[in-house]
Amino acid sequence: MDDTDKSDDFSASAASIEVEVAYALPEKQTLISLSVKQGTTALAAVLASGLTSRYPAIKLNDVNMGIFSKPLDGKHLPLPEDYILEHKDRVEIYRPLLIDPKQARLQRAQRKETAKKVRAEKAKEAKTGLNKKKRSTEP
Repeated sequence: MDDTDKSDDFSASAASIEVEVAYALPEKQTLISLSVKQGTTALAAVLASGLTSRYPAIKLNDVNMGIFSKPLDGKHLPLPEDYILEHKDRVEIYRPLLIDPKQARLQRAQRKETAKKVRAEKAKEAKTGLNKKKRSTEP
C-alpha cells in the first residue's frame, strides 16, 4: 500500500486555496473569505479582499498584520509581502494601539485607588453620621 496517496481536504495540485482576511473595529468586525492562487502573499490577499478601499484608515505601508495572532513581523513569520499563504489561513489586519499598555495599566490602577479612597471616605462619613444620630437620640 502506498502512503503517498492520502486524500486531503485540499489537493496539493489544486490551483487555488481558501483564505480569510479579517479587520476589526470596536463596533464592527469584517471577515472576507477569498479563493486565491497558491503562492499568494498575505499582502496580496489583503489587497484582493477590498478592505483597504472599504476602510481608508488601513494604510498598507504602516499596518501590522498576522496569521492567527502570530505577527508577520519578519521575526516570528515573514513580512506580509513575503509570507506565502496556506489553505485556510486567516490574515488579520491590526489597528494601532490607542494608548500604550503600560499607561493604560497605570491609569486603571490610579482609578482603582481613587475609587477605594472615595469608598473609604463614604464609609467613614456614614459611620460618623450614625454615631451622631445615636448620641442625639439618647435621653
